[in-house]
Amino acid sequence: MREIAKRVISALPQWWRSHILPLLFTIPAAGLFVAALGLWGFAQIADEVLDKETQAIDTAILVVIRSLHAPLLDRLMLGFTFVGEPTVLLVICLGFGIWLYRDGRRGQAITLAIAGVGAVGLNYLLKVVFGRARPALWDRVIDVGQYSFPSGHAMISMVVYGALGYLLVKQLSKWHIAIASGTLLLVTGIGLSRLYLGVHWPTDVVAGYAAGIVWLMTCILSLEIWQEYYKPAPQKTPIPNEEESNIANRR
Repeated sequence: MREIAKRVISALPQWWRSHILPLLFTIPAAGLFVAALGLWGFAQIADEVLDKETQAIDTAILVVIRSLHAPLLDRLMLGFTFVGEPTVLLVICLGFGIWLYRDGRRGQAITLAIAGVGAVGLNYLLKVVFGRARPALWDRVIDVGQYSFPSGHAMISMVVYGALGYLLVKQLSKWHIAIASGTLLLVTGIGLSRLYLGVHWPTDVVAGYAAGIVWLMTCILSLEIWQEYYKPAPQKTPIPNEEESNIANRR
């Protein structure tokens, strides 16, 4: 078995062996695992939703959340929903993307743009494919689209704020705990706001997070591989020839 593995690796191009393979077996390995876990979770939830096996638990959870309504929470949840609006998230992507591009981090800017626009497009396709109706357990205070699975707010906020958190951690590693915690609280608050406002089933939100994680990890791993492959080679100081050395010594 080891001999076969050695032959396969030796047959790979030099750049793949020296750049991509080490990358796949270090940090991105965790990303691949998380992406696979998210894909599995989404598939499981989608299967149960299609079979209407989650309807009872979804309804029960929303009824409990409805009992917690209060004026202060109403304003708080409307705020969370606003910062999770796809339009707002795309504007944030545009602003940070322009800043990253002007700062010379073009790979990160392009990745952020692909992550945001891709998340919006994928969510739209998934909603059309599944065609799940939104809950109508009480009167809504906000306007929403027709379909609910998976939650666009949960999915797109996971991707955009997750990508921004990742980029910030790379620049401000000392603040990684605060950045990660803030990102997690923000994305969680956005998902909960959709349940509080009664515009999504709980499984919509969980599936949105799962799908968002898959796309987020795909974008991050692509960026890592791209940066490793296109890493600029260090410039070598030219070695003076013998004649130039003699002239320098005479001086």
